[in-house]
Amino acid sequence: MKQEMKCNASKSSEGNTTKSLSCDDECARLERNRKLALALNIDPAAHQDDHIPYSTETLHMFRESPKWSQAQEREFRVFAADEVEKRLRFKPMPPHQRSFLHALADDFGLDSESMDPEPHRHVAVFKTPRFVMAPMKSLAECVRIRLNAEAAAASAIEEQRRLRSNNEAYNGFLLTHPRFGLTVEEIRSDLSTPLEATPGLAFDISFLPSEEIVIKGKPATSSTNISPSSIEAAVKAMKSTIASTISTRRLASSCQLCTLDPSLNILRREIDPSASTDGWSRVAAKAAAPRTAPKQEGVGEKSVYTVLGSRLREAKKKKEAMEKAKADEAVVDDWEEEVRKEEELGADLNKAVDLDPSLDDPSVSNNTDVDRLDVDALTGGGSS
Repeated sequence: MKQEMKCNASKSSEGNTTKSLSCDDECARLERNRKLALALNIDPAAHQDDHIPYSTETLHMFRESPKWSQAQEREFRVFAADEVEKRLRFKPMPPHQRSFLHALADDFGLDSESMDPEPHRHVAVFKTPRFVMAPMKSLAECVRIRLNAEAAAASAIEEQRRLRSNNEAYNGFLLTHPRFGLTVEEIRSDLSTPLEATPGLAFDISFLPSEEIVIKGKPATSSTNISPSSIEAAVKAMKSTIASTISTRRLASSCQLCTLDPSLNILRREIDPSASTDGWSRVAAKAAAPRTAPKQEGVGEKSVYTVLGSRLREAKKKKEAMEKAKADEAVVDDWEEEVRKEEELGADLNKAVDLDPSLDDPSVSNNTDVDRLDVDALTGGGSS
């Protein structure tokens, strides 16, 4: 907070130089905003300068009716500064004005809703947990910033058009997207052969703030007299060799001719930056369909899809056969009863072996008729 006041200082009195300002409502509001920005990790510097916290739609509607829009913005700011009020209701208005209120409420972080049928339809605005604070810049300020940005963009486009239409002679090279960590000494060492091939011509290598590199040709000595057309002819003759060396040693992504003034400002360049193939054009080109015709299969050549289909059919047949074999097997309803029968059969066979040991003799033929045993013996009712 700052406040202008008279110092009233004199030889016998310090006046107001040692006084401190008391914190009023505005001071308290700024302190709350500072704490909120700190808690929400919001950089206040990002919301200053050229930052615009409003949508393009809001700014467009504001420019259509500035006076009415400023009155509505004032209502929003009074409502946002009031900690008690939770709802703001506007009077009925036409649809395009209600659209502006909805857009402005969204920029403020407020919720809005249209209520009642026509002709009484109006907008109500509510404070919700997502609301933090009103934007620090007004709509009028943001419109001025947007107009200045549009003017700067138009000026840049006009400057590029002027550079392209400039007919000044080329006097250097422009290297774009240089290799990371590249130094002037490395460039001079790698390009020493072509740069020293022209007698009476020297080259200065410099880095621009745009991270581009310029190689400017100039007379080797102050007494050397070389015309601009001669320098242009020399750099044009050297371009193929320099471009090949830069590509082979990966010094930069491209090399183009340019015209430089004494302050190393680019007055003319060979290639228009807007016509660069970087970005989406390169991605789309890589993803484009191949122009070569698909390879035709030879006559009598078995297709891989046919082999795969036959294998699938064989596997399907095997699976059906296994399922059929499982279905043909007898299913026992009572497995406990079946186990009991198997145990009784095993006990009867053991008893038969005890009555006739020849059944367990390997020398006896396996075709021995077990039915010759007396049934009473198997049941324990007879004697051997």
